Amino acid sequence: MAERKITGRQVFFGFAAAFGVIIGVNLVLAYSAVTTFPGLEVKNSYVASQEFDIRKAAQEGLGWHVAADHADGLLLLHITDETGAPVEVATLEATVGRATHVFDDQTPDFRFDGQAYVAPVALGDGNWNIRMTATSEDGTLFQQRVILHKE
Repeated sequence: MAERKITGRQVFFGFAAAFGVIIGVNLVLAYSAVTTFPGLEVKNSYVASQEFDIRKAAQEGLGWHVAADHADGLLLLHITDETGAPVEVATLEATVGRATHVFDDQTPDFRFDGQAYVAPVALGDGNWNIRMTATSEDGTLFQQRVILHKE
C-alpha cells in the first residue's frame, strides 16, 4: 500500500471548508437574531425613566398579585388583592408569547369569571411570557410580565 502525502492544496481546502462552515453558521445566527427581534419597548428611554418611579409607586399601591396557569386549553390569569380576593379590573389587555420571538404572539380575549380572567389559548410546552396591562377602577395603570412555564 502506497503512502499518501498531504499536500498544501489539501490543507488549504480543509481550512477553507472549516472556516466556511463557521462563517456560514455565524451568518445564519446573525440573520435569525435580527429578524426575530421584536423591537424597542419605548420610543424615548429618558422620558420613560423619568416617569418610572411615579408609575411604580402607583402600581405597588394597588397591592395586586398576578399568577398565571394553563390547563385544558384555557389560560387563567389570577389577579388578587392583598387579602387574596379576586380583583375585577376596568380594562385588561395581554399578549402571550415566547421570550425569544414574536411569531407565536397571541392577544387572548379574557373574560372575568368571578375568580380569574379566562381565555381559550393553545400553548405548546416551554416558557411563555404574558405581557399584561390592566387599569384599576380608579384609573391606575398596572403593567406586569408574568412568566408561565408549561410542561
